[in-house]
Amino acid sequence: MNIGLFGGTFDPVHRGHMAVARAAMERCKLHRVYFVVANVPPHKQRQAHTPFAHRFAMMALATAAEKTFVPSLLEAPEELSGAKPRWQRPNYTIDTMRSLKRSLKSDKLFFLIGMDAFCDIAKWHDAEALFRECEFIVAGRPGYSLADVANALPASLRPRAEVTRPFQKQAATGDLVLPGATIHLLADLHQPASATAIRQAISSGKSLDRFLDPLVADYIKKMKLYRAT
Repeated sequence: MNIGLFGGTFDPVHRGHMAVARAAMERCKLHRVYFVVANVPPHKQRQAHTPFAHRFAMMALATAAEKTFVPSLLEAPEELSGAKPRWQRPNYTIDTMRSLKRSLKSDKLFFLIGMDAFCDIAKWHDAEALFRECEFIVAGRPGYSLADVANALPASLRPRAEVTRPFQKQAATGDLVLPGATIHLLADLHQPASATAIRQAISSGKSLDRFLDPLVADYIKKMKLYRAT
């Protein structure tokens, strides 16, 4: 089977995330998508975020109606398993992907990611190995070219400048297949919502229910999340 892994803080999960997952399923014929809620994202260690338990609960609610969407505890805090470490190790995607690969064995894995995050992929822990473990599905954003995607790759996988130069004005669509990296590019889904904007709006007393699953919106209200202190 083709299995997708969609990781993130999901703080909160919103309709844009679901739209990306559905588009990825259709494009790459995925049989299942695991939504991996990150506990300690390496690039957000200094940022405050909603406790894992709340973010996972919202993910479980958002995916409840979709049998092919699976909320995952792959990056759950260690204390949930009984351990109480003195510090939390960052959740590296390469470790999560390898863990999922060991459990699924023969399945083909795909990693879902937004274009903005993909542009920093070369800075990720063991990025080159991650491309060997799975194929990438990148959600498009306006203003990015095919050359931008190729140039974001780790140095060892990046094509020479003279190869990418002709594609600087070509929209980031289609498939990019290179030695050591396969990337499937989704067209812009025109989803204006962002988790940051949703948190700010809720903090200001605005209702953004149209960007949230009703069950998630209700959970946020009941738990009084994202309110100004």
